[in-house]
Amino acid sequence: MTIRAVFFLLLWSAGATWTAALPVPQAATAELASTRKAVLDRIQRIQRADYEGDRVALNNLYAELSEFVDEPELASRVRYWRGFAKWRRGINGFNETPTPKDLAEDFTAAESEFAAAILRDANFVDAKVGAASCQMYRLFLEGTFSKEKDLARLKAIMSPASQLLQEARTAAPENPRLLWVTGPNEWSRPAAYGGGQEKAMDTYQRGLAAIRAQKSGGDGLEPTWGEPELLMNLAWSNLNRTEPDLAAAERYAQSALEIVPYWHYVRDILLPQIHDAQKKTLK
Repeated sequence: MTIRAVFFLLLWSAGATWTAALPVPQAATAELASTRKAVLDRIQRIQRADYEGDRVALNNLYAELSEFVDEPELASRVRYWRGFAKWRRGINGFNETPTPKDLAEDFTAAESEFAAAILRDANFVDAKVGAASCQMYRLFLEGTFSKEKDLARLKAIMSPASQLLQEARTAAPENPRLLWVTGPNEWSRPAAYGGGQEKAMDTYQRGLAAIRAQKSGGDGLEPTWGEPELLMNLAWSNLNRTEPDLAAAERYAQSALEIVPYWHYVRDILLPQIHDAQKKTLK
C-alpha cells in the first residue's frame, strides 16, 4: 500500500464519525424548517384573530405556541407572539359589553411572555414596547391614573414601564410600534408636561412615515405590524380631538380598512361612531 493510500485510509478512519454525522445536521435543519413553518402559521392566525376581535382564538393560539417556547432558534420570538396574543386579547376585551373581567389576567400573562422574550434577547425592542404597554394597561385597570394624585408617586409607579420605553427609544427611536404605544400616553398628558393631542398625532404620523419607509417583507417572525394600527389611532384622534376633523377621521379609518378589511373594531365600532358624529353636524 502506498504512503498516499495509507494517508487517506487514516484520514477516512479519523473522520468516520464525522462523516456518519453529516445527515444529522440536515435532519435538524429540516426539523427546524418544519417547526418554523408551524410557528409562522400560528403567528398569521394570531394577527387575524386580533383584527377579528376573536378573544377565544387568541387564547387558543397562545396555548398552541407553548410547544415551541424551548426551541433555541425561535424561543424569543415565540415568547413575543405568545405575549402579543394575550396583549391583544386584553385590548380587544375593551370593545366588548360588558367588559370582560379577565383583562388584567391577559395583560399580566402578556407581560410575563414579553419579559421571557427579553431574557432571551436583551435587545428585543418590540418585546420591551409590549411589556411597557401591558404595565400601563394594568395600572389603568387598577384605577391608578384616576386615584393617584401625587405626581411624584405616580411617576415612581410608572417607572418600570418608563424605563422599558426609554430603552426602546434609545435603541430604535423611530420604531413604528414604539410610536403607536407612546402616542396614547402623550394624548392624555398635559402639554405642560410634554404631551397633548397635537403631540400624540404628530407621533402617529412619525410612525406612519417610518413604517412606510421600511422595506416590505421580513421573515414573519419579526414584528412588522403597525401601519393599520397607526391609521386607526389617527382616525380615533381626529374623531375625539377638541375640534374634531371628521373628514380626516373617516379617511384614516377607510385607509386602515383597505389594509385589513375584516378589522372588527374599525369596521363595526369606530367607523359607525364617525358616521354618527357626521350626522349630528348636519342637524
